[in-house]
Amino acid sequence: MSFNYLLFLFFILNLFPFCFAQNDTVSCPLNFTILRPALPNRPQHNTTSECHYLLQGLRLVLSDYLKRTGLFFPPLNTSESCWESYQSLLPSFNIRSSCGLETDWISQGCNNLTTKAEFEASTPNATLNDVVLNCNQSLHGSACASCVRSLANLQALHSVNSSIANVSDCTAYPFIYAAAEANYLGPTDEDTASCLFSIDFSNGEGKKKNVNLGVIIGVAIGLAVFIVGFWFVYRKLKDSKKKRRDQIGNLENNSGLDSISESTNLVKFTFNEIKMATRNFSIDNIIGRGGYGNVYKGYLLDGSEVAFKRFKNCSAAGNANFVHEVEVIASVRHVNLVALRGYCTATTPSEGHQRIIVCDLMKNGSLHDHLFGSTKRRLTWPIRQKIALGTARGLAYLHYGAQSTIIHRDIKASNILLNDMFEAKVADFGLAKFAPEGMTHLSTRVTGTMGYVAPEYALYGQLTDRSDVYSFGVVLLELLSGKKALDMGDENQPLVADWAWSLVKNEKALDVIEDGMPELGSPDVMEKYVLIAVLCSHPELQCRPSMDQVVKMLETDISVPSIPDRPIPIVARIDEIERSIRSNGSGQFISSGGHQMFGYENSHHSDYKMGGTSSGSSIEVPHKHNST
Repeated sequence: MSFNYLLFLFFILNLFPFCFAQNDTVSCPLNFTILRPALPNRPQHNTTSECHYLLQGLRLVLSDYLKRTGLFFPPLNTSESCWESYQSLLPSFNIRSSCGLETDWISQGCNNLTTKAEFEASTPNATLNDVVLNCNQSLHGSACASCVRSLANLQALHSVNSSIANVSDCTAYPFIYAAAEANYLGPTDEDTASCLFSIDFSNGEGKKKNVNLGVIIGVAIGLAVFIVGFWFVYRKLKDSKKKRRDQIGNLENNSGLDSISESTNLVKFTFNEIKMATRNFSIDNIIGRGGYGNVYKGYLLDGSEVAFKRFKNCSAAGNANFVHEVEVIASVRHVNLVALRGYCTATTPSEGHQRIIVCDLMKNGSLHDHLFGSTKRRLTWPIRQKIALGTARGLAYLHYGAQSTIIHRDIKASNILLNDMFEAKVADFGLAKFAPEGMTHLSTRVTGTMGYVAPEYALYGQLTDRSDVYSFGVVLLELLSGKKALDMGDENQPLVADWAWSLVKNEKALDVIEDGMPELGSPDVMEKYVLIAVLCSHPELQCRPSMDQVVKMLETDISVPSIPDRPIPIVARIDEIERSIRSNGSGQFISSGGHQMFGYENSHHSDYKMGGTSSGSSIEVPHKHNST
């Protein structure tokens, strides 16, 4: 009898682990059903855009979770079930594999900030109060711009020391917090979701009504413009020539730019103020020339030294695009991006249409100045590390931190500016859509500089965020080696990317490092930077990492993945481009699809200390005898 009892007891004890194992699965505390009305509105024609939309949707769900629980992210043991809950809404699109997301990222936060109380304790009260003041309202129209502008200050506080790439990283925290705590309508409100997460909860019927209303308003505005124009012409015909000149003189062009000053901190300068600051655009004040026009240095009335980028060949036809791009630049704030101070738009009898933007002057010029200019002192390894990491953070913010993804299109050494502490500032983002002639957006024309442009973009017009990654890889190789992106004097390997690849392939990665560089770093760290640069500049875009992944590799001890083999050197494509340019005699390269892809400029390379060289509609093709 006692033996049977012991046998029964043994059976029960062995059954306990099995019972507990059946209860290991933990349900997800996130409510993904709130996204159901918004998912049909996601962009499905482009994987990058769709992934960005789904990531923003996940952050909206995390904001709802914060509002309910006071926690920024769910427990780690719920990660798998949460992804399955999200995936159940999109059975035809694998979110994790398609977007390159890790399972545990959904439960990782920023700088050990887990709760709402911890986040508020790490933020100055004045900053939080400003967010509440600007965001605790219906976020529609100009109210959205005010809220986003206040969040930029909060974002800067929590993004400087971030080294984590996950779905609720430091750049996302302020928006998750604002939707959950600062805005009384909450994250699922249509305007709140649209403003803070770019999530569209509207249905098709509402869109149709908006379109009809837009048509009615457009017709009414057109009729009003016609009446006003007819009256204006009638009055002009009756006036004398002198009176006509007086009416035109210094006329501010009503292009819609007035609305910018209302929704941002931009200063609207008059044309006369800028003429005074630049000594009437003196040739001595020019610090850069390019396809856009000239860049001048000058002093404002408060004594601050600034840079003025003056666009050439302007026309009224480019007003709408200019307004949009200036608004984009003004709304994006990050420590590693050049901040826009103000703008000027005017029409005068002698000067014609004017478009000018105003930025802080970077005292240390551009990276190009220090690598290839007349600067005597070479950059030390610690400074090069700082520049590389700052540039990567700035680009990662443009791709993933901004409310709308911004692809720079023209990353190069002259567009990386340096302040007096040698902090990198990425310039000219948001301007690459302008072409010099009339400043209109030509979507089929490639924008960039030869040697930095990704092959798939240069040859086929295929533009993604990985195109910027390629350009960053080339700039990083320039920074490490001191060699220019394109050296036509080297007939064997004119591209620095091909040259570096051949050294890495032969296990000579450290030979990429410039000879005589002061204060060399650890050989392992320098080799890691070379491998990252070669991986980023891989000619096949699917082999390149994202900028978030690049930042993580640069900041942490994460090893660099193995670098895939490359096809034939890219220089073969460059020969093809040059042969086409010479054969058609027009200075234009036409792709197989009939799109105009390259413009040929017979001008030497020049640099800006603010904003870099032109990225306009043409790609700079250097002379054979010039190593630029």
